[in-house]
Amino acid sequence: MGRDVIDEIKSGLCKVFPKTDCVILKNVMPVSQDTYNAKRRQDHSSNVLAKMHNYVERSEVDHVLGVTERDLYVPSLNFVFGEAQCPGTMAIISLCRLKPEFYGQPADRKLFVKRSMKEAVHKIGHMLVLGHCRNPACIMFFSNNIQMTDTKKLKFCEKCWPKMLRKT
Repeated sequence: MGRDVIDEIKSGLCKVFPKTDCVILKNVMPVSQDTYNAKRRQDHSSNVLAKMHNYVERSEVDHVLGVTERDLYVPSLNFVFGEAQCPGTMAIISLCRLKPEFYGQPADRKLFVKRSMKEAVHKIGHMLVLGHCRNPACIMFFSNNIQMTDTKKLKFCEKCWPKMLRKT
């Protein structure tokens, strides 16, 4: 994964959450084989979150968003774009299924970064307090496919935004 993608996600998060500091931790968490399910060829996102907690608990940050290129799942779903503690301090997003190439489409960096930002903001919303929203345009709407991610906006709806303001 290129550092430039992480930098773009950081820059976008600073725009969405202007009153917060966004820091990229220097240490990269090593990939753990005990989160990987060989049959599914995916990593169990809840187990990755547990590893993240142990890895970064000594850092001086309030919330941690992990970013991986590995495909993630939870047992009840075929895949997840990410997972977050709700509310909590840890979340992770996977870039794997956010790339147009995953769906046999040509590479599109602008679309890829936009999708990555939507998933990052969505997971941070969960960490801070929000559940899923019923408004399909709201960033907190549950996306169970990439088309739903593309449809929602990179902003909170009129019901979710006041809740976010109280937490940031």
